[in-house]
Amino acid sequence: MKALMDFAEDYKKALDRGKTEREFVDFAIELLEGEGYKAFDSDQPLKPGDKVYESVHGKGLVAAVIGTADPLLGFNLVGAHVDSPRLDLKPNPLYESDELTLMKTHYYGGIKKYQWAAIPLALHGVVILKNGETVKLAIGEAPEDPVLTITDLLPHLGADQMKKTAAEVIEGEQLNVLVGSIPFPGGEEVKERFKLGILKLLHDRYQITERDLITAEIEIVPAALARDVGLDRSMIGGYGQDDRVCAYTALRALIDAEQPLKRTGMVVLYDKEETGSGGITGARSQLFPSVQRRMVRAILG
Repeated sequence: MKALMDFAEDYKKALDRGKTEREFVDFAIELLEGEGYKAFDSDQPLKPGDKVYESVHGKGLVAAVIGTADPLLGFNLVGAHVDSPRLDLKPNPLYESDELTLMKTHYYGGIKKYQWAAIPLALHGVVILKNGETVKLAIGEAPEDPVLTITDLLPHLGADQMKKTAAEVIEGEQLNVLVGSIPFPGGEEVKERFKLGILKLLHDRYQITERDLITAEIEIVPAALARDVGLDRSMIGGYGQDDRVCAYTALRALIDAEQPLKRTGMVVLYDKEETGSGGITGARSQLFPSVQRRMVRAILG
């Protein structure tokens, strides 16, 4: 039982560290490198016992332990996806309404929209600045961080809302994230002063401009950390278990596999499953088979 609970503690840490596909891949690489895995170099031959990995555009991953058997006769492969349902910021997200500043979003994957209102939300993402610098954001996870939220009606004002079906209680167009309410100094003559107040904050703290947000990759996820569920702590509640539960356990199986392996063992982590597995980091991409072919060639010499 202790081994089971210890494994669960490590799993919860993985959920907390990897709330986006990029973050999970970064976590996976850190985990693998701590276990002796090296970045795959296709110019170097691979021999039995070698442990290698290759990132696929930072949002997918191939990891392998080389076995003693001929790879042309096959290898053991486990696949999982590391993307989860969430909200993504639209390319030009910031606007103000009723002296509040909000960000427009669109949902990614299958969500129950009503579950996303009136809960603490965190902002995670990557922004490329004009000078080429990369800014990584993770706001809302630390105890001292502010959180974001999506507003909802009070119960005594929501009589008509409560007559709607679950699919209609919160419409997709209402999934706008509340991010601030302090205006830019200067009085009412300042145009869009509430929006400008948040833009000033973003620039002062992160050097981010409104133009940078057009190409930014920013995701909105629940701010809660993974927790034990039940008085007996027999279950885990946390964001992103579809499908990071399979991704993490696949990585652990590869890392903990008894050596030497006869057949080469491989774990492939994909992106974009929630939206049909398209794109260069989805399971339909030819980049993953390309990595596998290069690994086979490196084994064969």
